Amino acid sequence: MADDMSSPPEEGGRIVNEPIGEALSRRFLSYALSTITSRAVPDVRDGLKPVHRRILYGMSNLNLSPDAAFKKSAKIVGDVMGDFHPHGDTAIYDAMVRLAQDFSSRYPLVDGQGNFGNVDGDSAAAYRYTEARMTQAALLLLDGLDEDAVDFRENYAGDKEEPVVLPAAFPNLLANGSVGIAVGMATSIPPHNAAELIDACLHLIKSPGATVEDLIKFVPGPDFPTGGIVVESKESIREAYATGKGGFRLRAKWEVEELQRGTWRIIVTEIPYQVQKAKLITALADLVENKKAPLLGDVRDESADTVRIVLEPRARTVEPAVLMESLFKLSELETRIPLNMNVLDAQGAPRVMNLKEVLKAFLDHQRDVLQRRSNYRLGKIAARLEILAGLLIVYLNLDEVIRIIRREDEPKPVLIKRFKLSEVQAEAILNTRLRQLRKLEEMEIRREDKALREEQEALNLLLGSEARQWTKIGQQLTKTRGVFGENTAWGRRRATFSDVSGQAEISVEAFIVREPITVVLSEKGWVRALKGHAADTDSLKYKEGDRQAFVLQCETTDKIILMATDGRAFTLGADKLPGGRGMGEPIRLMIELGEDQDLIALIAFTPGAKMLVASSDGHGFVVTEDEMIATKRAGKQVLAVSGMAFAQVCTPVDGDMVAVIGENRKLLVFPLSEVPEMSRGKGVKLQSYKDGGLLDAVVFRKADGLSWTDTAGRTRSVAEWKEHVGKRASSGRVAPRGFSRSGKFQGE
Repeated sequence: MADDMSSPPEEGGRIVNEPIGEALSRRFLSYALSTITSRAVPDVRDGLKPVHRRILYGMSNLNLSPDAAFKKSAKIVGDVMGDFHPHGDTAIYDAMVRLAQDFSSRYPLVDGQGNFGNVDGDSAAAYRYTEARMTQAALLLLDGLDEDAVDFRENYAGDKEEPVVLPAAFPNLLANGSVGIAVGMATSIPPHNAAELIDACLHLIKSPGATVEDLIKFVPGPDFPTGGIVVESKESIREAYATGKGGFRLRAKWEVEELQRGTWRIIVTEIPYQVQKAKLITALADLVENKKAPLLGDVRDESADTVRIVLEPRARTVEPAVLMESLFKLSELETRIPLNMNVLDAQGAPRVMNLKEVLKAFLDHQRDVLQRRSNYRLGKIAARLEILAGLLIVYLNLDEVIRIIRREDEPKPVLIKRFKLSEVQAEAILNTRLRQLRKLEEMEIRREDKALREEQEALNLLLGSEARQWTKIGQQLTKTRGVFGENTAWGRRRATFSDVSGQAEISVEAFIVREPITVVLSEKGWVRALKGHAADTDSLKYKEGDRQAFVLQCETTDKIILMATDGRAFTLGADKLPGGRGMGEPIRLMIELGEDQDLIALIAFTPGAKMLVASSDGHGFVVTEDEMIATKRAGKQVLAVSGMAFAQVCTPVDGDMVAVIGENRKLLVFPLSEVPEMSRGKGVKLQSYKDGGLLDAVVFRKADGLSWTDTAGRTRSVAEWKEHVGKRASSGRVAPRGFSRSGKFQGE
């Protein structure tokens, strides 16, 4: 018994002996391929995924044409699920709902009756409450399906057949777009204007060598069902269509509505594609409540059949364009629509195509459909001509035919032998009713025969000439274009274009509430921002062993520059600093400042302002604050230091004379013009030392004279400062009696 249990199963058994890695790899690959080819990635020829194709084919079988009566969605979903789509009813109904939403599909393929959701993001009603039928666009996709235009395959149960692809009389892939996430790949194709796509196809037929740049003249960009303004540059659009990958920035459409007494408000009339209006309103209201959009005063929704979102400015002095630019950056009033034209080609293989390849694949499919329909029609004509020849024999020998039918037990073989008929002709004669015999006329038969033979000849000429085929396809596309023309409800382009260079310039104030604050930084690097310009900071509490190092009065919209002893400058937004409650937060959590480094300056950034920076070895230069702005946490190296030297001075440049003092208490004064202005580096020698190094430096006006501040905050003048004027890089003279005991110009 044990031997029986250990022996391998017979062929077809459920136990397989193989490495688990190989088993998992093979099964995951099978799952991935199934997801790619049968669920998530659309076919380039008809632009549909299997679920959408099956929904349309199921509705076609139910004869739900645009002029037919609506039928319950539950019936449609049930038939599709039972006959073609082996997945849940929810998945089928959700796909069907999307095909019916005029704000999701540029050209809806399903005409829905009932609640199919709305642009606010509300869900559709259950399928037992809604009804549907096909639209004219869906009929165009199915046109020729009953004329052997495409291949069919067995359904999952093997008892019915379904189309592998639809004939698709217009480029639906780009017209309605598609989004899908498979295994290891994704698809994202925004909708386009069908009339523009057909124009591009017609141009491609006339000029097969046309480039993507040529086609962009006909297809300038996407066309979204909800409108909006595409603000992507032409170069970026060209690159996206040329590579099949890219994106499009889409903004809401807005206008200014003038009110009484010089007031105004902004009315948003179109919102970006796939943005839920209710969530957008909520997000804008949160910006107002949390003071993240200081220029926006109020928002409300006055939409009815059309979108109408009212934006009230906080003050009439605000520029409308500036307000909108700030909201574009803070909310979904501007979104980015990705482009990734990853599709299944005619052989079922997934790959990324550019604009020309997609249109060429569609045209090749149209040629294949034309050839198959023509051959199908030729077969029908041949069969009819054969029957007409038999009917003509009946007409010419009517009495004899009637005699044979009346007297012979088996008239069929007799008719075949007597008149040399085929099986088909004999069967047609026998199936002809007596009442039809009196209607048979030789002229009518010969007229139909002639017309069919002319059509047969034309079809043979068509199939024998590639040029004739492309001409015919062009004529068909021109006819189809009439359904999507500019004078139709579908044809008008809804999304417009705008040059990004015309955007209004906005400052940081558009995103931050402007309030006065006092920034306090302790010696051990704890920072906090007190509300208002605090006059008394001496009473603030610090951690044990810590004390105040820097106090800076500024506003929340300012940028704060911090200078470290290693010569790096760091930048922080004042609005990002922790509040005044508690003792603050470590500055090292906000910037990459080493444990062995300290801060020597705290500055509120002023565009164009200049600073004198100097190291402990006496080298320095003048740098603009603009050059000190850093964009990374690691800061920006401004002053180069080496060896044991470190950054010692970072003081404002407000004057025409420089005073430097060393640790040896020697003071030197020289003109500021002798110090170069640089963006980074070591600088020039400011003062020479035998022992020690630079202690402090200051820039002052010659007319005002040199002064210093004692520990009590009192300003005192150095009357003998002119006696210390010398050449830059000299050693200087001992500071006058009464100068600060600390040896610095700012007493400690």
